[in-house]
Amino acid sequence: MRENENLTKLGSHVTKYSMEYDPSVLESFSNKHPDNDYFVKFNCPEFTSLCPITGQPDFATIYISYVPDERLVESKSLKLYLFSFRNHGDFHEDVVNVIMKDLIRLMDPKYIEVWGKFLPRGGLSIDPYCNYGKKGTPWEQVAWDRLSHHDMFPEKIDNR
Repeated sequence: MRENENLTKLGSHVTKYSMEYDPSVLESFSNKHPDNDYFVKFNCPEFTSLCPITGQPDFATIYISYVPDERLVESKSLKLYLFSFRNHGDFHEDVVNVIMKDLIRLMDPKYIEVWGKFLPRGGLSIDPYCNYGKKGTPWEQVAWDRLSHHDMFPEKIDNR
């Protein structure tokens, strides 16, 4: 039985897929454990958006990790939101920052990071990373530490 949180996507048998960027599809629900610090991680290996200049498709795995405060993102709404980038033209760096900022507005998490691992086009792959820690909390320092040490030991890439 679902709590009454005004969740309209979860359990709906009529799902509308927006073909344009649409942050309004995002929904959140109450965190039952706001006194615990814990990570929630989403992996979206089939993310697509468009190059804003050429209109060519860009494919990526998007990783979203966050430490919730009072709210969590509802996963079906997140899937619909990420799908809404399908025909959206933005640079890779912009995409990860837009995703992060939309999720901050939705949930006001203690900490969040978004990492895009885009497949190469023209022989070059781009892997932008952004994060945020709530100001005035220990998570602000965690954000700086993770960002400043983010890619000190880059992965070996042999599968893209």
